[in-house]
Amino acid sequence: MDTIEAIHTRRSIRKVKEVEPKKETILKLLESARWAPNHFNTEPWRFTVLTGEGRRKLGDAYGKINQEKVKDSDDSVKEAAYEKGMNKAFRAPVIIVVSVEPSDKGKVKEVEEICAAACAVQNILLSAHDLGLGAMWRTGDPTYTEIMKQSFGTSENGTVLGFSVHWISG
Repeated sequence: MDTIEAIHTRRSIRKVKEVEPKKETILKLLESARWAPNHFNTEPWRFTVLTGEGRRKLGDAYGKINQEKVKDSDDSVKEAAYEKGMNKAFRAPVIIVVSVEPSDKGKVKEVEEICAAACAVQNILLSAHDLGLGAMWRTGDPTYTEIMKQSFGTSENGTVLGFSVHWISG
């Protein structure tokens, strides 16, 4: 598949099969990400690959965020909110959490670091498409919370940008 065809035909695929791509395939996606352009070669992106029970880390963060939104102090309501968050993390067999850690070099601009990480994500999504994987990019308000930052160990200046979710499509 050529590059222009990949750009024109890549779509966010929402139909999920609980079939995990091979480790070698995920490593190819991460290698593609490393080739993204980044000013001053800072490679500001960080990737956390979640599979199997490892997805509980994301589910726990979503669950805690959901519980914060609950005004009702009823334990059963809070538990239901937590479970809803936990289930969200299990909608796909592989989730790549994408964070950015801006360089502290004087000339580096934070916006350039964020853009570089976004380019890395696009490389992942186009590579997934080329490899026959279903994939999509997920963000939203919970992504940018302190709970999410703490869950994935970002620094005070870092941030979680979103989640690239993958599965074998079909």
